[in-house]
Amino acid sequence: MKYLYLISIFIFISTNLTDKELTAQEIIDKSIIVSGANKVSNSQIFFNFRDKKYWAIRKNGEFKLARQFKQKSEIISQIVSNDGFNELINGHPLNSIDSLISSYTNSINSVHYFSVLPYGLNDRAVQKKLLPSSTIKGKEYYKIEITFSKDGGGEDFEDVFIYWVGKKDFLIDYLAYSYHTNGGGKRFRVLKEQCNVKGIRFVDYHNYKPLNKKVSLINIDKAFENNQLKKVSEIILKDIEVTFLD
Repeated sequence: MKYLYLISIFIFISTNLTDKELTAQEIIDKSIIVSGANKVSNSQIFFNFRDKKYWAIRKNGEFKLARQFKQKSEIISQIVSNDGFNELINGHPLNSIDSLISSYTNSINSVHYFSVLPYGLNDRAVQKKLLPSSTIKGKEYYKIEITFSKDGGGEDFEDVFIYWVGKKDFLIDYLAYSYHTNGGGKRFRVLKEQCNVKGIRFVDYHNYKPLNKKVSLINIDKAFENNQLKKVSEIILKDIEVTFLD
C-alpha cells in the first residue's frame, strides 16, 4: 500500500509537470531557438523581394537594414540604421524629401521584420499575452498576442500582432496583424513554403484579408477556416544568403 501511495504521488506530480501551461515568454523563447532566429543578431542576410534587393547587417546591437532598386537608369539605395535614414543614388548621398522618410523607413523595417521572425519578438518594447489555444487544419497552436509600448515601439506602436506557434514543433505557421497606416486594415498570413539557410528558418506566405472588415483580429483564424478571407498577395523571399559575423 505504501508503494502504491508513492507511485500515485509520482504520477500526480509528473502529470502536473507535463500539463504545466507555458507562458507567452517561454513559448516565444522556444520558437526563437527552434527557428534559428537567435543566430540573426550577428549576421549579414541578403534576399530579393519582388523587384528589390534587400540586405541586413546586425552585429552587437548595431544594425543596417537596406533595400536597393533601379529607377529608370539610376540605382537607388535606402538604408535604415542606428543613425537614422540615408538614401543614395548611384552610390552618392541624396537629400531625401522629409515627408517621405517616414514612409520609406516603415516600409524597409516591415520587410526586414517579417523576413526573420520570430527574431525581434524579445525586443524591449514588445509586450506578450497568451491567448486561448487554437486548432487550424487539425494542428494545435499556442496563440500569442504581441503589442508594443509607446516608448521604443516606433511610429506603428499601436499595431497588434497575433502568432500561431505549433504546440509540438514551436514553429510559427500563421500570423495576423492589424495596422493603421493607409486607412488601416487586417492581414492573415499562411505558411506557403519554408526553407532553412545555415540554420535559420525563412518562410514564404500566402497573404489574406477579411471579406468582412468587422472580423476581429482575435477571431481571424476562425474566419480563415470558414473561407471568409480573400487572398491578396504572396510574400516570397528569393536568393537568400546568410553570413555569420564574428
